[in-house]
Amino acid sequence: MLSSILWTLTAGGQVVAAWFLYNPTASSVRINWGWVIIFISGIFGWLPIFAFRSKGRIQGRSYIDTTALVDTGIYQFVRHPQYLAGVLINIGAPFITWHWLVILLGVLSAIMYYWNTFIEEEQNLEKFGGAYRNYQQRVPRLNFLLGIVSSEAPLHRPIH
Repeated sequence: MLSSILWTLTAGGQVVAAWFLYNPTASSVRINWGWVIIFISGIFGWLPIFAFRSKGRIQGRSYIDTTALVDTGIYQFVRHPQYLAGVLINIGAPFITWHWLVILLGVLSAIMYYWNTFIEEEQNLEKFGGAYRNYQQRVPRLNFLLGIVSSEAPLHRPIH
């Protein structure tokens, strides 16, 4: 409960601060990198919804209510893609503003996202048991680059 409150305050605070502290006259290269990172975060934020809807056995309910371990799609590369999306926003927003408050809130929020992955891991172990433990051994928590490199799933189909 406390972690959820702290996460909401830091993540929400960073977004609000970034909105008000946006500096359009700053380095366009730095700002563009910030927007690229935030765009990538959107991919990691939305792809899990589609994975849960197609594989999570949630007929008529929220995708959060999945009853099946989803380990395909984006989940074959990273265990917590939506938390990763949040961390990427925490990284991208400071590039856009370059303000100490946005940087501080981003660091605190990223720590909260990481902390919440441990809480969710415990819940998933209780819910899915050994299947989740096996999944933990195969797929990184947040490092999607390592997940892509070490994945057993092909990223493309060979041309015949």
